[in-house]
Amino acid sequence: QNSSQSPFHSGEQSVQSRLGVRDKMEQFGKRVVRDHMPEQHRAFYQQLPFILIGHADDNGWPWASMLFGEPGFMVSQDAKTLEIQSTPVKGDPLAESLKPNLKLGLLGIELTTRRRNRLAAKIKSVSENSIKLSIDQSFGNCPQYIQIRELEKVPAEMMPKSTVEMLSNIDHRARDLIENVDTFFVASYHDDGSDAPTNGADVSHRGGKPGFVRVDNETTLTIPDYAGNFHFNTFGNFIENPKAGLLFVDFEHGDLLTLTGHVELIWESEEIEFFEGAQRLWKFHIHQGRRINYGLPLRWKLKEYSANTLMTGTWGEAVQQQNLVNQLDSWLSYRISKIVSESPSIKSVYLSSDNGVLPKFKPGQFLTIKANIDKKEQIRTYTLSNAPADPEYRLSVKIEQTASSIPDGVFSNYIHNTLQVGDIISAKAPRGSFVFDSDKLRPAVLLAGGVGITPMISMARDALHTGVRTRSIRPMSIFVSTKNMAQRAFFDELKEISRLSGGYINTIWALTQTDEHATPGHDFHHSGRISASLLQSVLPLDDYDYYICGPSGFMQNMYDMLRKLGVVDKRIHAEEFGPASLVREIDVASTGFVQKPHAAAAIIEFTRSKVEQAWSPDDGSLLDFSENHGFTPEYGCRSGQCGACKVTLSEGSVCYQTEHSFPLEGNEVLLCCAVPAAEEGQDVVKISLDM
Repeated sequence: QNSSQSPFHSGEQSVQSRLGVRDKMEQFGKRVVRDHMPEQHRAFYQQLPFILIGHADDNGWPWASMLFGEPGFMVSQDAKTLEIQSTPVKGDPLAESLKPNLKLGLLGIELTTRRRNRLAAKIKSVSENSIKLSIDQSFGNCPQYIQIRELEKVPAEMMPKSTVEMLSNIDHRARDLIENVDTFFVASYHDDGSDAPTNGADVSHRGGKPGFVRVDNETTLTIPDYAGNFHFNTFGNFIENPKAGLLFVDFEHGDLLTLTGHVELIWESEEIEFFEGAQRLWKFHIHQGRRINYGLPLRWKLKEYSANTLMTGTWGEAVQQQNLVNQLDSWLSYRISKIVSESPSIKSVYLSSDNGVLPKFKPGQFLTIKANIDKKEQIRTYTLSNAPADPEYRLSVKIEQTASSIPDGVFSNYIHNTLQVGDIISAKAPRGSFVFDSDKLRPAVLLAGGVGITPMISMARDALHTGVRTRSIRPMSIFVSTKNMAQRAFFDELKEISRLSGGYINTIWALTQTDEHATPGHDFHHSGRISASLLQSVLPLDDYDYYICGPSGFMQNMYDMLRKLGVVDKRIHAEEFGPASLVREIDVASTGFVQKPHAAAAIIEFTRSKVEQAWSPDDGSLLDFSENHGFTPEYGCRSGQCGACKVTLSEGSVCYQTEHSFPLEGNEVLLCCAVPAAEEGQDVVKISLDM
């Protein structure tokens, strides 16, 4: 590859720029995209029993094809040439287009090992049983989303006679195949009229769980686009020429379904949010197609799904997730599937759904849960401590030893001492604004005190999972302060996460009491509490996002420490529940929450109960006021995050003394942080609550 020439054309560059990887991919592409085949690739192609080929016909429609032969049917005499000693199967559109100078995209793929390499080439000559190619570009591809299959040869005398059907739409047989494939191939084409090696055809592999391609109607398919190698060869071609050729292979019975049509790219859609692993979508509208019955002279048996495939979803699962949106405020039932002791004071309970579908959440969010304890309904909020991709919810709860007359500790004691595997517990959908974005590039520092480790382990698990899926792990340093070795919850789990991340995720343990037999650097890293000097000794100079969680005193100390170190307020994120809320020092340039004046006096009407009571500022929030007058409204966080205390305001207006993150609609109000608002000219205001 000419070092001054980009390995990517304008369409590919456009997509890379859109997604923020342009400069990185230009440098990477110049290292891996060659104008010849290395020896390793030449040997690879010569051992394959088939090759995928993409081309555009005389009318500009792309098609994807397969050519077959005994290993050795492809021969490379030198690094710039490849000869394919085979002809297209009967009915393959490629047979009608073969001629010198036709540009082809080729994909060699070994289904038993997941190896694959790609070529861009043009035809030098064509004879009865031979296609000689000149290589323009050559590069390797990662094994993502490739399912392992075992080759099964079919004797020629046992092969049924091949027949060809012309298609103008997606009939029932085609729909049945498409909706059940875990693999298909896509051809695309770009030509700006120049002799640049980036011009021409491409053919690419696409893999997913059966059900990842949706048949919308008899002419349209919708397909998710997952994280890949960031070359964007296919999408780049789509930008310049929105046409595609699709090849669906029935590996078991030998049928080939080849389609060509128009493409529509979808960069943003609500559906993307609900489809696990999808980063974009694209639609395919059929122009024409062919079904080649028994056209495949080989058969393959599925042996194993790719680990990357298992990290993705299906359209059926996406619909289930979308339906759950309508139940965000509903109490759903979950079964306790497992209980694990993480430390002497922390237990994890695993919640599973009978239908296997859980509302999605973001790392750092919490569940509002409900149980009947001692004949009284109790509601609490607990942070989820596992990753969104995990099949169950995990709540890790510290036991709170308090007097029996005080509600705090009732639920944690119930979880530690009463709850058993098989019990049913109710929960609302996950909530919370203390969330972590594993796709961001900025390194993160997580500061956890005691049970404040729970959202951090969720963030670490998600960062690892996302990194495996996208091949880019967000760097993370986790500082954990705890009393002693026995209290190190998730020690082994975090150690394993660090190992699997290749050191991108690291945990630093600070113990206030070190045991005699504890080994520094192995069992712990620092004697004492987390301090500014500890952070400065461990962290290289960089621009970090900071996340804090733990007891209120710990959180305030960590916040104040970071501010003294010069960290701006907007870079510090904290899980703030009720009494654990931070006193923040807002930067002058920031625009934040503006507190509105509250009323000097008010009459509160509870419309369903037909009760009226006088309120004054000393009575506190509407939640405090309601509880003090005998009402038992639902609540969770008491800080405006969970929405458990949401009610309808039928008259009057309220204001909030602290900022809330829970989204409200219409006349909804949050009792936990709302008070009657002042009204001009009114000494005493009136509000009515639907309670």
